[in-house]
Amino acid sequence: MHMSLLDKGGKTHHLNVKYRVGVLLAVDIMCFLVTCWIFVDRAFSYYFFSRHIIYNWLIMVGLVFLFRLIFHIYKQMWRYANTGVYLLMLVSDLCAGIAYLLVDRTMLRLHLPIANAVAAIGTGLLATLSSRFIYQSMRKFPLVLGKKARAFKRDEENKIKIGIVGAGELGVLLAEELRANRSARYAPYCFFDNNSRKIGSTVAGLPVYGPDKDVVEQVKKLPIQEIIIALPNMDAQTQRQVFNTYKETGLKVKIYDYPLERALPGEGKRTIREVNIEDLLFRESVRFDGAGTNYYRGKTVLITGAGGSIGSELSRQIAHTQPERLVLLDIYENGVYDIQQELVRAYREKLDVRVVIASICDEPRLREVFDDYHPDVVFHAAAHKHVPLMEYNCAEAVRNNVFGSLNVINLAEESGVQRFVMISTDKAVNPTNIMGATKRLCEMIIQSRKDSGTDFVAVRFGNVLGSNGSVVPLFKRQIAEGGPVTITDKRIIRYFMTIPEAVQLVLRTGRRAEKSEIYVLDMGEPVKILDLAENMIALSGFVPYEDIDVVEIGLRPGEKLYEELLINSDTTFRTEDARIYIDHDKALTRDEVSRILFDLDNALSKADDNDDVRDAMMTAVSTYQTADEINSHADTSAQVKSAGDHNYQGAIAPGIPS
Repeated sequence: MHMSLLDKGGKTHHLNVKYRVGVLLAVDIMCFLVTCWIFVDRAFSYYFFSRHIIYNWLIMVGLVFLFRLIFHIYKQMWRYANTGVYLLMLVSDLCAGIAYLLVDRTMLRLHLPIANAVAAIGTGLLATLSSRFIYQSMRKFPLVLGKKARAFKRDEENKIKIGIVGAGELGVLLAEELRANRSARYAPYCFFDNNSRKIGSTVAGLPVYGPDKDVVEQVKKLPIQEIIIALPNMDAQTQRQVFNTYKETGLKVKIYDYPLERALPGEGKRTIREVNIEDLLFRESVRFDGAGTNYYRGKTVLITGAGGSIGSELSRQIAHTQPERLVLLDIYENGVYDIQQELVRAYREKLDVRVVIASICDEPRLREVFDDYHPDVVFHAAAHKHVPLMEYNCAEAVRNNVFGSLNVINLAEESGVQRFVMISTDKAVNPTNIMGATKRLCEMIIQSRKDSGTDFVAVRFGNVLGSNGSVVPLFKRQIAEGGPVTITDKRIIRYFMTIPEAVQLVLRTGRRAEKSEIYVLDMGEPVKILDLAENMIALSGFVPYEDIDVVEIGLRPGEKLYEELLINSDTTFRTEDARIYIDHDKALTRDEVSRILFDLDNALSKADDNDDVRDAMMTAVSTYQTADEINSHADTSAQVKSAGDHNYQGAIAPGIPS
């Protein structure tokens, strides 16, 4: 039954192709029958020998259609023909004309004048091309009458009229796609451009307005409802500037660009989409090039905290590298189940995915996992990360983040894991909260393992846009509820990255040769949380402070006004990868770290409250201070300037190009 339907469908398709080719041949033969006969007959009429006319006409027409078949002209779908297809037909008929003249001069008794031959073939080509242009125009702009005409008019009126920013190739492509698609939601009305040669002219049938400085007043006079930015290869600063200019019109601003996909580049196509906060970062985003993916191919990779935002993205990108086995470990089953199902749907039997529900604090259970799977690479992303919650649950933060991580580190070393990568945070630099202090202590453990057979490294980066617990989901919920949007302090600055690019840089560090190092990722320029909130309100179609207010509620426990990525810029060196640095801070020995952990464990067992645990952590991590101490004498403007000025430029190793 199934096969018969396929066969029937195949025959129908074959008949449709034959019918289309037959119609095109009939139209083209009629065109040449008229044009060629006229010019050939006029050349030979005084001889009164009709057979010469027939010979020359048949040879000419035969050669034209022979070369069109050779050049596969009749395999083209003329509905979608572009300049290249029309040029192909021109070359085909040119070759046919040259071939005819050679035959005429070498084989025929009476020769057709060159002017007549060129006129016959040229006019036939013109007639053929005209039929194709008419066909294409009818497909794009069908002639509709009566009720269909009224319905067509209503559909056009219901479409959203847009102005396209950029009257270049990308903008023209967008306009043509929208006009060719009858079911499109948008109808292009005009272009906006800064090019003085284009302003005031017509491009692709649409008027061009500009420049940008006049756009607000111009838009008020135009019946457009939305603005689409169609500018290729914009850098981050230009994209942000264009968006800020056009949002002043009060219209919805969107972008014609590739989606912010989680996959590697080249997968996907440009589409009209909302401008996301990721588009307005103060720097260039990391471009995925698949560098180093061979390192993970054929290996067993274990990811702890695999159900979290970073862990799940690690799972996606490592799955793309074709590992032998991917082991996803998490204590929260719902999150890890979601990423497991996503990977199963995407890869099916091509990927061996195993899910382990376990706590990193459960050392016997972890030992079973390492004994069962013998991982080659471990990415340790499991941790309690929410700063205010950990301030009220200090003992749990230390047990999980420090001693849970110690379990994973020790078992990785015992099992002969090749590479161990721990996800750290900028909050580990001069920490002002328990979460940051626990991460700093874990970095100290990593640094003390230089003599290990396992390559231990930590990767430190700042806030991740859209991750669990970040401000972006919170702001989105508050905007959806009508506001207000709450920020802790208008002076606060943070470093931001998107989840995919942060993970891409983590994967790059995971294949490097160094061991017991702390890698620092280039996060670009710091972002004021106030600017982030205002931009998100504007992106949602509201006016900050008019439609939705921004309210300052005060710093949370353990929160800094600013974050740092470097402990000491004098000891931080750039690798050959321009986005990755190594912090060569002085490391403690194994024995020194062991004593710190022993004392901390004793203190933890005797601690009665959060203050006792906090005091113990301040003893263990010498750089740990309270947030009040840091913020009370913080010169925020100087810190912002310092963060922006060095941007890792003052921390370049001698001999490594900048």
